[in-house]
Amino acid sequence: MSRTEPPTAAARAGRALPQAAAALVVVLLLLVIVRLPWAGDLGMHAATVQRLSHHLAHPGNPLVDADTPSPYYSPWMLVLGVVAKLTGLSVFVVLRLAALTGLSLLVTGVWRYARTLSAHRAAPALALLSLVFLWGTLLFNWSGFLGLNSLALTVSYPSVFALGLTFHFWAWLTRAAREEAPWGRWLWLGVLWALILLCHQFTGVVASLGALAMVIAARPARAVLLRLAAALALGLLLLWLWPYYDFFSLFSAGADLEAIHKPLYEHLAARFGLVLLGVAALVVRLRRDRWDPLALFFLLGVLVFAAGGLSGHYSWGRALPAALIPAQLAAALEAVSAGRRAVRACWACVLGAALLVGAWTQVGTLGYVTGRGALPSAVAAKYRTPWVGYHWITPWVKYGDVVMAREFPARQIPAYGAYTVAPGYPDVFLRDAGRREAAVERYFAAGTSASERASLLRAYDVKWVVGPRSLAGPGLREVTVGPASQVLYRVVR
Repeated sequence: MSRTEPPTAAARAGRALPQAAAALVVVLLLLVIVRLPWAGDLGMHAATVQRLSHHLAHPGNPLVDADTPSPYYSPWMLVLGVVAKLTGLSVFVVLRLAALTGLSLLVTGVWRYARTLSAHRAAPALALLSLVFLWGTLLFNWSGFLGLNSLALTVSYPSVFALGLTFHFWAWLTRAAREEAPWGRWLWLGVLWALILLCHQFTGVVASLGALAMVIAARPARAVLLRLAAALALGLLLLWLWPYYDFFSLFSAGADLEAIHKPLYEHLAARFGLVLLGVAALVVRLRRDRWDPLALFFLLGVLVFAAGGLSGHYSWGRALPAALIPAQLAAALEAVSAGRRAVRACWACVLGAALLVGAWTQVGTLGYVTGRGALPSAVAAKYRTPWVGYHWITPWVKYGDVVMAREFPARQIPAYGAYTVAPGYPDVFLRDAGRREAAVERYFAAGTSASERASLLRAYDVKWVVGPRSLAGPGLREVTVGPASQVLYRVVR
């Protein structure tokens, strides 16, 4: 009778090292949440919570004083708006709570999905490490992408919440397809699919591609396909019924959305070169099993991403995580599932080296906890300073006031409750966005007369102006000076 041998010291260390490293990553992100560094879309999400906390049923446009719907009014942001309204907590405290929730969902979701792919105890930790470090040698930040630096800056965003739900969705779906789950579980999966799509549309696309790959890989029986169809129908119904915006109208988004996403197709080798290790792992997995779900997932992601680049629909580039995630997971899993022990050990060494390279690329993330001054010079060189914010205007600018400001401050000012004349981000539902942007450009143009500026301020009921000292003149009274010599002016009529 054979007896299972106890794991060797090397085997125990092989499990403990990735688990300890993954725990340190989670601790680092928890400390980042305390600081909540500001960059990118944080102002948009803060403004969305602001509007919902003041007007839950009819919040209006989150950035400008206009009665329009917005795709940012998702079920998750609605929950955060209710929390802010009931507790009286500041928007930024609520966003920290959102970050804790999103991070918890993400870590537990990765753990659960990794367990459907491998029973090895180190698999979930290796999966998490690969998702945050296996990128490239050029730092890349974008919501919906799980690099450590990107995650640190977007951890409070709906995209992280949606990604966390997505990994749980895939875990439930995989088990449901394998076990021929009852109708109730499939209907729940339909609800969850719709929730992900409503909370972050681009992550919803990634979730859908992954789900399609998993269903194909499972080759389900007819009874399962009927339940899947019912889940899909229920999800589509919920998308159609969502009252805050027309989900299906997003398919006709304008050219501005494409222009913003064109950079996703640049510097691919430098940004994602380390993922090639995962591509090699996928080839091995596909040779072992032509129905491998990760390999099918990767192929679907590559097809959508390539189609976007070839057709000029650059927003399709947001489906890139559908290629990155399965490759990163495959790289992690090969270290514990390759055939012979020597092969696994060799693969683990290569993976470890790649993870170290990726970690060094993103080591500047430490600065979001310590500040630049506490970092060694080599690390400080990789640190990107977050935005300062516009809290300095809040003693004077009140909720609902309209501020004339250029695009960069317009991305932050609505976070504090004010509106700007033009939105700081493209808005597919704001029909006069072009006219508003032209008004802002004309106002700040050097040759614009004082009378024309006054007319523009009256047209949009502007009470405040944020701009350079060169704007000083009739109709404006200087109130205070902020960072970078920006001046807050009161409009005097």
